[in-house]
This record gives sequence, structure tokens and C-alpha cells, in this order.
Amino acid sequence: MENRGRGFTHVFLDFGMRYYRLEGAAGPRLVARRGGEARDLTAAKPGLATLSDLARAADLADATLDGIAERHFADAPAVDSDHLDAEAGLPVDAAEVWAAGVTYAISEEAREDESSVPETYLDVYDADRPEIFFKATPSRTVGPGEAVGIRTDSGWDAPEPELGVVLHRGRIVGFTIGNDVSSRDIEGENPLYLPQGKVYDRCCSLGPCVASTASVPDPHDLRMDLEIVRDGETAFADTTSTGGMVRTCEELVSYLTRSNPLPEIAVLLTGTALVPPEAFTLRPGDEVAIEIESIGRLHNPVVEV
Repeated sequence: MENRGRGFTHVFLDFGMRYYRLEGAAGPRLVARRGGEARDLTAAKPGLATLSDLARAADLADATLDGIAERHFADAPAVDSDHLDAEAGLPVDAAEVWAAGVTYAISEEAREDESSVPETYLDVYDADRPEIFFKATPSRTVGPGEAVGIRTDSGWDAPEPELGVVLHRGRIVGFTIGNDVSSRDIEGENPLYLPQGKVYDRCCSLGPCVASTASVPDPHDLRMDLEIVRDGETAFADTTSTGGMVRTCEELVSYLTRSNPLPEIAVLLTGTALVPPEAFTLRPGDEVAIEIESIGRLHNPVVEV
């Protein structure tokens, strides 16, 4: 089943499931998609209205997300799958979003280029302990189609497309796409300014779905695409692979959970390998589209906040 966006072609394989949140008059609905077939799990089992409900049920039954969803999939009514990426809301209610930095060679180089103390980032890239920082609360996180923000006091802003690891009680249950929008001039001015360059209104987007671990056989070998459209024209586009990560998802999660109790649902963004050049900065009205193989396409407009 192909999903085509602006300049993107993606093929969904017929194994594992992807979970979308749709809003209805009666509240949220959880839709499971396998290949080109999508079904409304909430209609078949009202207790499964969100990914949190599904993860909680899987935990109690000592099963996977897909194992619980499979029990109700055949009885659930069909949903049009062609426009799920565009119609879906924020797929996961993550009480905390964290992020890892300097996990790709290009991100280490970009941090060095922007920083007044570049050796700091080289030391982190080669160190045993990764850089992990707090990124967003629910009030600062947006879903597909919602606007991400750039700060009014920043003159150099960039999207950071990232593979997101979805955690339930500290255990990896799936993957999503994240946009770690960042003020590069603020974080580059002084390493102590990193929280201001990273954490602010609309600083993070997640979506369009949560792909189960079964639907992402190898999270360290996924194609990732970024396109930024300005005034109807492509202003920047590039492609990379998560194969360039210097650390594994499991390693990053192990450091995140050390001496750090997480809420029931959390997301860890794993770093970026797509960095626009220094001459480029996001502007209000831009459109940012990120696609990751086996997950989908996340699209957000840009506003100033």
C-alpha cells in the first residue's frame, strides 16, 4: 500500500500494526492499520480509545500492542486508510517527551559549527554517556497538521526530524516520528542555554501514528526524508538513514531510565541526521514534512510563538 505526499512515496508492509488517533463527537477513537486495511478498535472495544488504553491492556495481559489489537481487529468496522496521516491527531498522550542529542556525525558537526565551545559536543559524541535532555510537556507538543513554533527572540531556527521511541512504563512498545524544533542561535550561544533553545511553546510535534515494534523490524535501518516548502516551492529537501546513529535505541532508553522514574507513557527522540545549512532558517508559513520508512508522514506548518 503506497502513501504519497509531496515528493514522498512510502510502502506499508502487511505485518505489524500502526495506531492512529481520530477525534469524534464522542471522544477519541483508536484506529489500527495493517497494510492497507484500517479498523476502528474503539467501536469494537470501547475501552480501547487511546494508545495508553491499548498499552495498559497489553501490559496487564503480558502481551504486545498487536496481540491485544488482533483480538478485536476482525470485528472492528473498517476505516478509510487513504487519508489517515492527514486526518489523525496526536497519536500518543506522552506526559513527558525527552530527546537525545549528538547521536549522528552530522549533528555533532552542526552543533560544533553553531557553538562557541565546539569541543563540548565532540566530547559527547565520543563519550560513553549520551546527551539526553527534557524536550516537551503535553502543552508544548502538537500533532499532525498542527503548527510548530519558532521563537520570537531567535533568528536561526530549524526542524530536527527524529525517530521517536514510545515507552510504556519504561519499555519500548513502538515508534513514531518527532520534530525537535530548535533555536540554533540560542543553543549555540552557550551550552547552558540549551533548554531555552529546545523547550518552548509548540516546540515539538509527534505523529502521525505509533508503529508497533513488529512493524519496524530494524529501527536502525530506516530511510528518513525531510522537505520544507516555502511559498509553494521546495526550500530544502534531504534524505538520510537511521543507520547512521552512533547509539542504539535500547542504549538511549537505558540511560534515560537510570535513576529517573518515567510516567506511564513517554517518548524519547533519538537525534537527527538531517540538518539544513547555516544559511537556512524556518519562517512563519513554511510547511515541514517528515517521512520515516515503516511509520508514515508527519506534516506541520510553522508559526511564530
